[in-house]
Amino acid sequence: TNVDILCASRPGAGGWSPMVTDPEPWLQVDLRDRMEVTAVATQGRYDSSDWVSRYMLLYSDTGQAWKQLRQDDSVGRFEGNVNADAVVHRKLTHSLRTRFLRFVPLEWNPSGWLGLRVEVYGCSYKSDVADFDGRSSLLYQFNQKSMSTFKDVISLRFKSRQAEGVLLHGEGQRGDYITLELHRGKLALYLNLGTTHRVAVTVGSLLDDQHWHSVVLERFNRQVNLSVDSHTQHFITRGDGDSLEVDYELSFGGIPLPGKPGNFLRKNFHGCIENLYYNGINIIDLAKRRKPQIYTVGNVTFSCSRPQLVSCTFLSSSSSFLSLPAAAPSAIMGGFCVRFQFRTWNSDGLLFTTWLSPEPQRLVLQIRNSQLLLTFYGSGQQRPEASAGHKVNDGLWHTVSLDTRSLQIILTLDNEPASSIEQWEQLEARGSFFFGGCATSGCQNPTVAFQGCVRLITINDQPVNLNNVQQGHLGNYNELQFDTCNIRDRCLPNLCEHGGRCWQSWSSFSCDCSGTGYSGATCHTSIYEPSCVAYKLLGSSSGFYSIDPDGSGPLGPTLVYCNMTEERVWTVVSHNVTTPVRVQGSSVLKPYTMTLNYSTSAEQLRALISRSEQCQQEVVYHCRKSRLFNTKDGRPLSWWLDHRGERRTYWGGFLPGVQQCSCSLEENCVDMNHFCNCDADATTWATDRGVLSYKDHLPVSHVVIGDTNRTGSEAVYHVGPLRCYGDKSIWNAASFYQESSSLLFPSLRAELASDIAFYFKTSAPSGVFLENLGHRNFIRVELTSPLMVTFSFDVGDGPVTLVVKSHLPLNDRQWHYVRAECSVKEASLQVDQLPLRFLEAPTDGHQRLRLNTQLFVGGTASQGRGFLGCIRTLIINGVSYDLEEKAMVTVGVSSGCPGYCSGSSSLCHNRGRCIEKSSGYTCDCSQSAYGGPTCKEEVSVSFDRESSVTFTFQEPFSVMQNRSSQASSVSRGSSTRAREDVAFSFITSHSPAMLLSVSTFSQQYIAVILAHNGSLQIWYQLQTNRKPDVFSPVFSNMADGRLHRVRIRREAKDLYVQIDQDIRRKYTLSSDAELILIRSLTLGKVIRSDYLEEAVIQAGSKGFVGCLSSVQFNHMAPLKAALLNRGSSLVSVRGQLVQSNCGSLAESITSHNLRGNVSEVKGGEWVMEGVGVCDSERNLFNISEIL
Repeated sequence: TNVDILCASRPGAGGWSPMVTDPEPWLQVDLRDRMEVTAVATQGRYDSSDWVSRYMLLYSDTGQAWKQLRQDDSVGRFEGNVNADAVVHRKLTHSLRTRFLRFVPLEWNPSGWLGLRVEVYGCSYKSDVADFDGRSSLLYQFNQKSMSTFKDVISLRFKSRQAEGVLLHGEGQRGDYITLELHRGKLALYLNLGTTHRVAVTVGSLLDDQHWHSVVLERFNRQVNLSVDSHTQHFITRGDGDSLEVDYELSFGGIPLPGKPGNFLRKNFHGCIENLYYNGINIIDLAKRRKPQIYTVGNVTFSCSRPQLVSCTFLSSSSSFLSLPAAAPSAIMGGFCVRFQFRTWNSDGLLFTTWLSPEPQRLVLQIRNSQLLLTFYGSGQQRPEASAGHKVNDGLWHTVSLDTRSLQIILTLDNEPASSIEQWEQLEARGSFFFGGCATSGCQNPTVAFQGCVRLITINDQPVNLNNVQQGHLGNYNELQFDTCNIRDRCLPNLCEHGGRCWQSWSSFSCDCSGTGYSGATCHTSIYEPSCVAYKLLGSSSGFYSIDPDGSGPLGPTLVYCNMTEERVWTVVSHNVTTPVRVQGSSVLKPYTMTLNYSTSAEQLRALISRSEQCQQEVVYHCRKSRLFNTKDGRPLSWWLDHRGERRTYWGGFLPGVQQCSCSLEENCVDMNHFCNCDADATTWATDRGVLSYKDHLPVSHVVIGDTNRTGSEAVYHVGPLRCYGDKSIWNAASFYQESSSLLFPSLRAELASDIAFYFKTSAPSGVFLENLGHRNFIRVELTSPLMVTFSFDVGDGPVTLVVKSHLPLNDRQWHYVRAECSVKEASLQVDQLPLRFLEAPTDGHQRLRLNTQLFVGGTASQGRGFLGCIRTLIINGVSYDLEEKAMVTVGVSSGCPGYCSGSSSLCHNRGRCIEKSSGYTCDCSQSAYGGPTCKEEVSVSFDRESSVTFTFQEPFSVMQNRSSQASSVSRGSSTRAREDVAFSFITSHSPAMLLSVSTFSQQYIAVILAHNGSLQIWYQLQTNRKPDVFSPVFSNMADGRLHRVRIRREAKDLYVQIDQDIRRKYTLSSDAELILIRSLTLGKVIRSDYLEEAVIQAGSKGFVGCLSSVQFNHMAPLKAALLNRGSSLVSVRGQLVQSNCGSLAESITSHNLRGNVSEVKGGEWVMEGVGVCDSERNLFNISEIL
């Protein structure tokens, strides 16, 4: 319906209500001219039960080409009315310049009908417009030969009919240039300030949609901001200078060739530009007034012509279609010719189908695997095919032509060479041409129907008027949207975090997290532990580990060394100066300076230091006639710089500001008249040594030495690595003992993804763990009953609740783990090892939580339903919350948590769980591969050639989602969730050998074997139609009679392998598929091997002869389960299986040899002498023959 006068909300006004028979009603408003619209208001029909509760808003300059208005978070629907009387006012986030508005009802009163009164708010809009026909341009000529600028501001609005075209260009003789152009539907800026490198910065997408787009380019020296609509790129351009030097002129709309009017270097812009300003100069206004600074090339007019390219959108991948009458055969040549343009993101879809005479022949054109495929279904078994194109699902317009007007079927795509299918007779169409899908029962779609846009359909060179189709005068259709191409770039902005790659289809997007170090639907969750302490709690031993101190925060993971040989777990970060450095010839005026570059970034170092309990760095200064502080005026001669670059003059053992060395504190300086040994200025060597431990100043970034220029003066210094211990967040706890009390923190920020993780213990039946509210949005995690934890939130699409139910009470005074996450793709809730609960987010829903109250921890804003008990290790979006500090100043809450299992000391090891008792504690080792009172004792078994242990999983399930999850009863197809975590130790002198194998009901498998030469091989068969992936982390012989520890961890496509302490490898699998329906895990000899590769079969037939120890697969400990459950139907034991302490004996021997019996070091591996030991049965054997 076209409405020229707005329906006001005055008393007595009726309103708009469509006919009940209208299948696609909408209300269109003509503002008579382009206006700047700032808001709209809706109201139901007067004195009725008719109103619209949700609607879509389209806009257009011409009334032909429409575009959907979307809010800031890409939501394309507006909330309407809940009754007929109230007025609902919607202020637009950004003002809209348009002439036509179309209100499209989506939902209405279910007890009534559609009724609508509307009001549009705004003001008049004037602009200077220029229309470029693709062969024209405007030249702005300078008053002088060249223009040199340090600052530029260029702004314009454009709408384009093509995906390519130059908007602006200027260049200078010294090599400077600036080019702003459309390329593949994106805006590309080429800016050069004196360098030879050509670099493009691109912004935006789908900019050839025939709608207006705003561009602002701001440059100050080499700093540049480039904005298109709401998307901005900030960057620093390359070059030696800060100025942009352009000679003679700037061109707009094209790059004309000098001396050749009408010829252009690159494709010209075809469309309209308005309000074009260059450094405050209105270029189009000058052109309209024919000012001499402007020279016009070709035909430039000053009104925007109406576009003739009217599109339609195929909305559904299952039911959309457009049918048109088949063309009569050509009078001259026979056959038919069909031509049209399409654009889509989908890699598969049916584009065109028609039936041919004689029956049952038909012709099918489809997109398959991103290529065009034409198939001729004849009367025989043969089906000739022709293909064209590559990646036609790139979102760009493609022109396809299908011509049968000869004894060939010719397929042409864009400007590529044609493909053809030879025929023996002339083909004639019968019935209808079907575009996008099929309507008849006899049409079997070879793929899904087409989802995308189509325009410019011609049949036998006659254009098809889609308006006639929409009005029912021509053909038939279903699930089509006319007068608009409703395509969206769901990867702009890129909602994949941490560098994840975005892939999209028409209706959704997905993230490839390979190589990022993160997992999840949007690459939000770090696959690494936050600290070395966390690795120790998982049962890891000393070695190099990647840690991610801020978890899901912006900082990436970093590689550190974790020293777990002491009670304290030390994190060691090295730098580039690892050996002592000799210094001579430096003075205060020309000091020696060394920069220390650490193996991790400054931001990651600060995060590590902040999280640690204590950090330190040793400094050693050997001197001979080289002083530190001994000057008349007290100025230091040598110093170091902290992480901020500030000068520090204390040298270990003292607080900042005290120019002394540790010998002064210990009162043992060689000369008590000085505060440092080196200040005695002796001709013999002396040493000042100390440990820097003030965390705010660490690490040392520079060393400056200024007193080695005198005769006989020299110094040798050494700065040790940064060493930190502890993890403050793991045991940071608060106890809540008043239901009305809570800890208050600043409101959570509006993030695209939010994750909350913590531990709790309580005896109360219910209580809110945390809550944060907004105007309409909220987020809440609570214990709703002794058996139930709920995670509820609302981002604007209505409340969502996830529930995890436990079969055992959660208010048992034991620690329980909770992790909740919501993102633009999904929400999840994890409690301990219970099944992970998932819920997919709406495809076009709101994206950000908008909260405005404080975050309540342990209670609610209403001071009701508060939590009673302990909460610890609260981490939200990678930020650790200091509960203890807040509890000190909060009534009803105390710092820390009573109980044996609440301290920072690790009472239970290797994934063991600490269980509180009334007078002590015990360790639950059920999820650990180790045994004993504190889960530290190795569980080892001696195997012979016929021995095997097979653990059959109780029911088919998908592999665990994370370190604390069990099999999820909610199976989802998210490939980013695929994970395995395998760890074991072994000793053998035999190869080949089968160490471990995992098989599934779908013929997938994992195998860890020793090859004939004794090297370790890891086999992954994830897709049965491909060859398995095979990795060899080391090529040396591991069947050497020594103890080896192996850990294999997979995150989607990323495979991480650690062998012993010094070998770490990362590989990329060919697939990120999950293990589907796990059948069993086998240690030792494999009997069933019908789908295994030959090398795996050979190793499986040889079995394993030796000692296997501490075997862990995800949350399972299969070796321990076999020993403890020999009568179980889930455990199958073949051959002789003897429990032994061979693993712990070998470990003690290895540790002893590493301390004192090392013969030599070769290539980073310790080579040990053989040592005799005795086992528990008093049998004497050599380490190389430990079995």
